[in-house]
Amino acid sequence: MRIELLIDARAELGEGPLWDTTEQRLYWIDSLGAKVHSCDAQGGLPRSWKVPEHIGSLALCESGGAVVALRDGFYRLDFETGACRKLADPDPGKPRIRMNDGKVDRQGRFVAGYMDYDESDPVCSVFRLDPDGSVARIDEGIVCSNGPCWSPDGRTFYFADTYTRDIWAYDYDPATGVATGRRIFCSFPACGLRGLPDGATVDAEGFVWSVSVYEGKLARFAPDGRLDRVVGLPVESATSLTFGGPDLDIAYVTSMARSVKGVAPKEREAGGLFAVHGLGVHGLPEPRFKG
Repeated sequence: MRIELLIDARAELGEGPLWDTTEQRLYWIDSLGAKVHSCDAQGGLPRSWKVPEHIGSLALCESGGAVVALRDGFYRLDFETGACRKLADPDPGKPRIRMNDGKVDRQGRFVAGYMDYDESDPVCSVFRLDPDGSVARIDEGIVCSNGPCWSPDGRTFYFADTYTRDIWAYDYDPATGVATGRRIFCSFPACGLRGLPDGATVDAEGFVWSVSVYEGKLARFAPDGRLDRVVGLPVESATSLTFGGPDLDIAYVTSMARSVKGVAPKEREAGGLFAVHGLGVHGLPEPRFKG
């Protein structure tokens, strides 16, 4: 295994890495820096776009451009002009929350949830944006939405409320996008992990990978929730991951350089974008939003 610092980005809050198999490019964001970034598999040919609000996640669209989850709702980002057009505000009138992590399901719907800026109270929900522009609430009573991802068959939805330190599993209906039967998939404390579940993805074998933030580790869980493997990272402030590269066998990992509760990250590389080679597993292609 080999870990390289791909881009010394010093991102305030790097998040949401997304590999696009069509373009063979990586997309990722700086949430608090309000930017979308893109590069090739080696970190070259960079592009960036400024967005008008804090950003939680993005999804590429089949028709071009991206849907982004900004502070106050879903927007359409035009990569040619940089313009952002608002699509929906799923949970208006709550200034202390913002949209956070999100991904596209196997049928092309974008699922993203909110987080409490104070990171203390369960005042948030997770929503589904359908290709026709309609919005539906999937779950509520959440402090910080993170790590949405699906099993290879799309019938199990994984999702974490970071501050419960648990990853949940739901029964997911591919036809309707309705999630039911929430249960604990894995508990970080029970597995001996000191960090909190942040960004996540599912590999081609159906195993769930989650970043243990504030601990600097990648944790791989079997489909039955058993901890299968732990990989150490160069920075404790790692936040999210995706599999990419020509063979979908490189884990791209984001991190943050921001101070937390007045304490700055101790590693100089904090906020960087990392590439983890030689894990011996492959990811799955991320679907595009069908809108």
